Amino acid sequence: MAVRHFLTLQDLTSDELHKVIDSAIALKKAHRDSRQKPVFAGKVLAMIFEKSSTRTRVSFEAGMAQLGGSALFLSPTDTQLGRGEPIEDSARVISRMADLVMIRTFGHDKIERFAEYSDVPVINALTDSFHPCQLLADVQTYVEQRGSIQGKTVAWIGDGNNMCHSWINAAMQFDFQLRIACPVGYEPDAQLVENAGGRVLLTDDPIIAASGADLVTTDVFASMGQETEQQTRLKLFEGFQVNHQLMANAADNALFMHCLPAHRGEEVSAELLEDKKISVVWDEAENRLHAQKALMLFLLNAI
Repeated sequence: MAVRHFLTLQDLTSDELHKVIDSAIALKKAHRDSRQKPVFAGKVLAMIFEKSSTRTRVSFEAGMAQLGGSALFLSPTDTQLGRGEPIEDSARVISRMADLVMIRTFGHDKIERFAEYSDVPVINALTDSFHPCQLLADVQTYVEQRGSIQGKTVAWIGDGNNMCHSWINAAMQFDFQLRIACPVGYEPDAQLVENAGGRVLLTDDPIIAASGADLVTTDVFASMGQETEQQTRLKLFEGFQVNHQLMANAADNALFMHCLPAHRGEEVSAELLEDKKISVVWDEAENRLHAQKALMLFLLNAI
């Protein structure tokens, strides 16, 4: 059977993505009921980090432990990836010693090259272009809180970054409408928007995006690697903060999500982030654990 990778949401079919979400919800319940079986006994996940992370490392490492397997943390100083050794050679070697490889890096081309030469499934744990694992957790959270996301309206407020790109893919795969509000010059990739067709509306007005939305979501204005742009971006993104005033334009039972870490007072108000009636960011963060367990089980043909 051919090796399956998860570099973007497009690597799985819509039906397969729904299967992963359903499995994640079941795994979450099994874990809370202490019914999780060690189905990954003897399995090893190699975790390659060229970008630092809290949630990604903890969720993947804890997930492998809960499934009975183990995880290896490899920092930039621990590997020759892209330095003294070609990516292709690193992929050939690491994939002969691990059952899964998770990579968090900068350029998306790097993970694509690694996957091309890997003998085992490769998971994108974030690149500058996409963050598909976060979207699995986000959709799982919406399903748990409100039911199917199909036919709903989601508003993305802020930078047209890797998270925004993955929300565009999600709109196509899960069949919902996505409204994206970005300052001029910070729009998402034009080809991705075109591919999504009528499922995506692009605007520079957050109120238009949020009006009647079932879900409003955002991310930091300056992502990792853009720290030198922080002050410039803060000025350009004035008016794009998600707060109670903006949420008043959304549907009555709308939810707020953020992939975290959050900069309170910048892209989101502290009051909204902590509002348990609207904000589901902590459930969303926890669901990275269960969604990724379901994904790994799927990629190893265990569900």
